[in-house]
Amino acid sequence: MTTESRAQTPVWLPHFLACSLIWGSGFALIKIGVDAGIAPGWVAFWRCFFGALVLWLLVAGRRLTVPRQAKVWWHAFVVGTVLNALPFTLFALGEKNISSLQAGVWNAMIPLFTLVWVLVMLPQEKPTPRRLLGLATGFAGALVVLGVWDGVDDAMLAGSTACIIAVASYGLGYTYTRKYLSDVDVPALTLTAIQIGLATVQLAIVAPFMSGAPTWPGMGPMLAMVVLGAIGTGIAYMWNLTVIRAVGSTVASTVAFLTPMWAAIIGVLFMAEILNWNTVVGALLIIGGVLLIRPPKPEPVVLLDDVDKPLDQQPRADGQVSGAAKE
Repeated sequence: MTTESRAQTPVWLPHFLACSLIWGSGFALIKIGVDAGIAPGWVAFWRCFFGALVLWLLVAGRRLTVPRQAKVWWHAFVVGTVLNALPFTLFALGEKNISSLQAGVWNAMIPLFTLVWVLVMLPQEKPTPRRLLGLATGFAGALVVLGVWDGVDDAMLAGSTACIIAVASYGLGYTYTRKYLSDVDVPALTLTAIQIGLATVQLAIVAPFMSGAPTWPGMGPMLAMVVLGAIGTGIAYMWNLTVIRAVGSTVASTVAFLTPMWAAIIGVLFMAEILNWNTVVGALLIIGGVLLIRPPKPEPVVLLDDVDKPLDQQPRADGQVSGAAKE
């Protein structure tokens, strides 16, 4: 790639697209696990365990320093809870009752919940008529997905509720990351490894009480957990943090715009799941709401992708150094 083309194409975009495919296929991997009898707490644990293993191997291989500041570890602990341990468990719990395709549609609501948390936690962000319309459109889409006019059976309601709470937790995690971790002087790879590692420790403590002792589900389902963790939680979360630090939490969370498409394709073709008309219409309304809430002017884009460096050492699209102007 030439210098000119690199300058014209934000390097976060390939990471953004790759995350959408990886996470879109992740719902099928979760479904394989829960259908094989892996309890939700252990699905979440294996997902974090294999992800943390990959990330810490990368940190060690690159000889990156690990921060000692208690504040960084505390914020990473919180993010590991609300962006990993809790939603991973809830999605696995939800997919005991609904299809992977439906879970992928619920995942598309992440930007809507992210905006809600942004408006609550970041005073500089203000509600606008366009944003409020986007929220209303997106949540109307959720009602269409549920098919509320025909009534909602208990299994659908229980599974969907678990996934929606998980999505709300994701939105909190994105916003918390933006507020407390986007400018810390720690390499993105190290920060992600700490976050996923702490989530693994949390789940190692909680999963036995919630789900009992782990069981062997067979080679196929266990390989699904390895792929889900090593790629979906390890590599993809490292890339996602790079996107958040480059363009902000609201834009980064719109990765959920593409994940329903991949979840639907994989669910129909490989999992023999049924795609109902109201799921399609509801998903389109949710995506329409996401489009409406997108900011008209994107935040400055980082053109140098180096997860070994903190954000304040990376040049921006305007030629300045990110964070350099801050006092």
